[in-house]
Amino acid sequence: MLRLRGRDYGADSTLVMAIVNRTTDSFYDKGATWADGPALERVRKVVDEGADLVDIGGIKAAPGEEIGADEEKRRVVDFVAAVRAEFPDLIISVDTWRATVGQAVCEAGADLLNDAWGGHDPGLAEVAAQQGAALVCTHTGGVTPRTRPHRVAYDDVVRDAIESTVAQAQRAVALGVDPASAIIDPAHDFGKNTWHSLELTRRLDEMVATGWPVLVSLSNKDFVGESLDLPVGERLTGTLAATAVSAWHGAQVYRVHEVAETRQVLDMVASIRGVRPPARTVRGLA
Repeated sequence: MLRLRGRDYGADSTLVMAIVNRTTDSFYDKGATWADGPALERVRKVVDEGADLVDIGGIKAAPGEEIGADEEKRRVVDFVAAVRAEFPDLIISVDTWRATVGQAVCEAGADLLNDAWGGHDPGLAEVAAQQGAALVCTHTGGVTPRTRPHRVAYDDVVRDAIESTVAQAQRAVALGVDPASAIIDPAHDFGKNTWHSLELTRRLDEMVATGWPVLVSLSNKDFVGESLDLPVGERLTGTLAATAVSAWHGAQVYRVHEVAETRQVLDMVASIRGVRPPARTVRGLA
């Protein structure tokens, strides 16, 4: 079971987490939602398209301009408060690895802390526990935030991902995070090459079998681009293929740029699996 903002979701539920970047240099949108107005319009659009939650981030994952905690808070805290005021029931996540930022966004109305750098700041889990927030626990192979992998190697990347994320989740629960609100994420491309990300996708059922809810962030990632030899703007089809495989294996939360397309894929996979009835059935019955 997964619990977010006091709502329970069964194992067959799939949730779409829409990405909202408060950066000038996102690899995907190139700063399209840097200003408050476009960022709020983005939230309105994805909610209309069926997003179950939004993930707000103030720093791009790749190397770039150094962004301190004060600047990160300036980018996200007031925006979280504005989104909470306009959408009182929306589940709000914030992508940060810093405990001080996590504290501030929870006080502004965030429900989930998406620790994309695998417990680099151990205080973030403590904040989640103190604030009653959910926590995403990721596998990065111990790399420093905002660095690219270089000749990284694992004896078994899936086993490593399971051991790391489960340990983080167990620590979070020991600190006081609701066991149903600790989520694990293999973190495709983070501390990994394309072969690693493909293997994690192929064997994602092993992470699901741990019993912890699984989040995947596949959208337009480099492993998709390298697999198909396509630039960022042409990776949607590959992303959706990886999404379908992940859904078949049982992942529950999908961090994405394209909401409507993702929702259709998740619903179709659910119907094939037999856990969601077709929206209408008239063929051969009329």
